Amino acid sequence: MSADPAWTIQRCLEWTQEYLEKYADVNPRLSAQWLLAAATGLSRLELYLQYEQPLSNDERAWLRQAIKRRVGGEPLQYITGQAMFYHIELHVRSGVLIPRPETETLVALVIEAVGQPASQPAGEPMSEPAGQPASPPASEPASDPARPPAGQPASPPVDQPARPPRRILDIGTGSGAIALALLWELDELNVVATDISPLALAVAQENAEALGFSDSQISFIQDDLATSLLSDPSSLGSFDVVVSNPPYIPSIEMASLPREVGGFEPPEALDGGADGLQVFERLLVQAPELLRTGGLLAVELYETKLDEARKLAQQAGLTDICVHNDLTGRPRFLTARR
Repeated sequence: MSADPAWTIQRCLEWTQEYLEKYADVNPRLSAQWLLAAATGLSRLELYLQYEQPLSNDERAWLRQAIKRRVGGEPLQYITGQAMFYHIELHVRSGVLIPRPETETLVALVIEAVGQPASQPAGEPMSEPAGQPASPPASEPASDPARPPAGQPASPPVDQPARPPRRILDIGTGSGAIALALLWELDELNVVATDISPLALAVAQENAEALGFSDSQISFIQDDLATSLLSDPSSLGSFDVVVSNPPYIPSIEMASLPREVGGFEPPEALDGGADGLQVFERLLVQAPELLRTGGLLAVELYETKLDEARKLAQQAGLTDICVHNDLTGRPRFLTARR
């Protein structure tokens, strides 16, 4: 449809920022950029390169609705349908947990344990600086020209035999963030991703296909944690890593979550039971059966529950138990060996 020359990208950015600031958006400038990028199909950089371009009537109509949703507290990622996580762009939608920047540290811990990535030192943060809200990505996914295309593993050097793929189990995969980030960063990898939610699995499958990963690299299973794998003899003792970002918020804390989280994201992906460790305790029963000897369990947990989680892991017979901090210095992750 036609465009009003008065409503340039510059004017819409200014107006959107002012409006969101009035309604106490945490970062109105960043929010305005993401919304304009989604409305126009441009990247955040392109917005400033095409400052004088007017929005079409359709783009302005979409922007108005998006601003209303944002003022109502809806997360930017649901509005734009995009989230950035550890170098990859993911599709997200209502009903599927939005991947968080702090969970990138969990990915880095797994990478460090099984081998350095081809493109990034383990542990280097990929998201917005600490203290800023998680935000959707620019429209184009990050890529590394030094790496082969997704879905095409690098060939081993001449006369060096190819090692068998390492197997990783991602329990409660959600949008597929952890599983797909590991596939993006590591070669010779086979991933199994489970989730109890059919919607989450559908989104994760879409993301895997968009990133170019094949069925031989990642498979998706609808499951209550990894229950079905326990009845498969070929799965027992076969995984190098079991990784999970399970529901871990204590039930009593659910009511105090920010509206942007508690009012929009799926509670079943957040609520970890009375002590926040209900799902973790089940993982401690299942993971040792599925890990090979020396295999790694890596889990994200609620910041006040790591001491208790360490004791539970010791009682489960795990060794080399370590607690790791997130990017803000709070205890957040537990790793242990079978």
